Amino acid sequence: MPVDPSLVGREFPAPAPLTVTAERVSAFAAAVGHPGEGVPPTFPIVLAFDAMQAFLDAEQIDLHRIVHGEQRFAYVRPLVAGDELSATLTVTGLRQIGPADIIATSSEITDATGAVVCTGKATLVHSSGSEAPQ
Repeated sequence: MPVDPSLVGREFPAPAPLTVTAERVSAFAAAVGHPGEGVPPTFPIVLAFDAMQAFLDAEQIDLHRIVHGEQRFAYVRPLVAGDELSATLTVTGLRQIGPADIIATSSEITDATGAVVCTGKATLVHSSGSEAPQ
């Protein structure tokens, strides 16, 4: 079933804040092959994914019907160990091409004070037909 166009503008918070710890950063860096020091620039995907999963769960969209089309981050400041981060995903656009829904999202990542640390933008391709995307 196609995604409802009235979703544009709706917000979906991640279920819980995430504290940036040395252990989490180390595990993430090892998993993605990040050789540098500090927090990898793609680390916020951990929390952005939690917000995306909240969106998928709320709208009863199966993850296996999603292909991740694009992801980018714009930073206000670097992440550091000790940051307690929250995320809210907003559906910013939706268009339908054949049996596919092209869903544009923006995830605002904030620290414990509510200040924006970075914004992640993603494009999700949802197959609303009988076959999952390949």
